[in-house]
Amino acid sequence: MVTTEPVAVWIEKERFHEDAVDCLTVILRTRGCSWNKCLMCGYRRDTNHRIKTSDLIYQINEALKKKGKAKVLKIFTSGSFFELDKEFRDYVYDKVREYEFEKLIVESRPEYVYEIEKDEDKINFELEVGIGLETSNDFIREICINKGFTFEDFIRSAKYLRDKGFRVKAYLLLKPPFLSEREAIEDALKSLEDVKEYVDVVSLNPTNVQSNTYIEILWKKGMYRPPWLWSVIEVLKNADIEIISDPVGAGSLRGPHNCGRCDKKVVKAIRDFSLTQDNSVFEDLSCKCLKIWKKILELENYSRIPLTR
Repeated sequence: MVTTEPVAVWIEKERFHEDAVDCLTVILRTRGCSWNKCLMCGYRRDTNHRIKTSDLIYQINEALKKKGKAKVLKIFTSGSFFELDKEFRDYVYDKVREYEFEKLIVESRPEYVYEIEKDEDKINFELEVGIGLETSNDFIREICINKGFTFEDFIRSAKYLRDKGFRVKAYLLLKPPFLSEREAIEDALKSLEDVKEYVDVVSLNPTNVQSNTYIEILWKKGMYRPPWLWSVIEVLKNADIEIISDPVGAGSLRGPHNCGRCDKKVVKAIRDFSLTQDNSVFEDLSCKCLKIWKKILELENYSRIPLTR
């Protein structure tokens, strides 16, 4: 008996071989992440520990009804795709071929990517595996995020995937808890430099405040503010690797935001850059809050708490 629907299904634009194409994006309701301890992650609310393989197959079939002209299929699982039963993984690969998708994007923790050894004979299309590295700094990843693996673990898994001919995407988190705005920018730029030889693309994920998380407790006490959108731009325009960003919750107090007046146009520029990699989209952006952001960069290293909401 079917117990659930997909969490969400939508069509969006995705960068594919330097073009912007339609992408069918699916968030499946799964059993969730086996680690489930990251301080900023609230995706456990989208999980169901009773989910069976037949339920997952139902969900992907429902999602495929909305394919349209999409060339790329992107699947989020609130955990690792390679933790899911091989029967379901094989079913997905079959559907990628049947529906003539040119690319499949999935996500995984480093320790599970080696399961792909069992799947290789089914994959004759472009596959990209996203890994939530968050930062190349082991101290920040372990103490500020509680991610549960090292940078060396990431490097080994990335090399393994690329040696087999698959693409690797690194997810980097902009502004983990306990970092000032300037420290967050510096950490992201340092991480970009450290990962560029191991990955094909980076996805910069500005932190958003999800319900029932440790970071929400800090936020409610005025001890955390999501990153400024100006900080996102600062990282994007100084990257020397293909990098994308689609800020979740942008413009809200729980998501990355500026002053409110300029948020929409800044977010549009960020999304345009993600499709084109063209820095010129940032040239005409300006707002009175830009001066405030610059002052924040100067002062929050000393205050150690957010100076604006």
